[in-house]
Amino acid sequence: MADTRLVKKCNGESTFGENAHYQDEAWGDSYLGRDGVRSYYEQLMAALPDLEIQVQQQHVTDDNVLLEVLICGTHLGRWRGLPATGQRVEVPLCAVYTFDSGDRLAGERIYYDRATVLRQLGVFREPQTLLGRVGLLATHPLTIARALFRSLLTS
Repeated sequence: MADTRLVKKCNGESTFGENAHYQDEAWGDSYLGRDGVRSYYEQLMAALPDLEIQVQQQHVTDDNVLLEVLICGTHLGRWRGLPATGQRVEVPLCAVYTFDSGDRLAGERIYYDRATVLRQLGVFREPQTLLGRVGLLATHPLTIARALFRSLLTS
């Protein structure tokens, strides 16, 4: 039965059920009901109008479908308060799909590394790089001062 559900999902024939939910684990966000799920996808499509989802692996169980995908697109619209950067993103993501008794999608839960997204959009720097260190010092001076103080005490 799950194989049929996967084919329907991939062909766009399946819809989210009335009590559907969408969970974006990287941000800790939940969207409830069809309208909530629709809202999530509208925001995503506005931010990445050329969105492409490349399925890398699919895993089917009796109760779930798991997809390992590569999300690709160009950031051309506002997303999570960030104006369009024009940057291209390619983000590995794992999605877990559940189904209701009517064989419609009941839920989708996604896992990915949000630092990867923010790095590719140009708004995150690794703390071991020069730009990352300057950014940390400028945006978190108290945290850095406490860390330096602690390191002096333990030396």
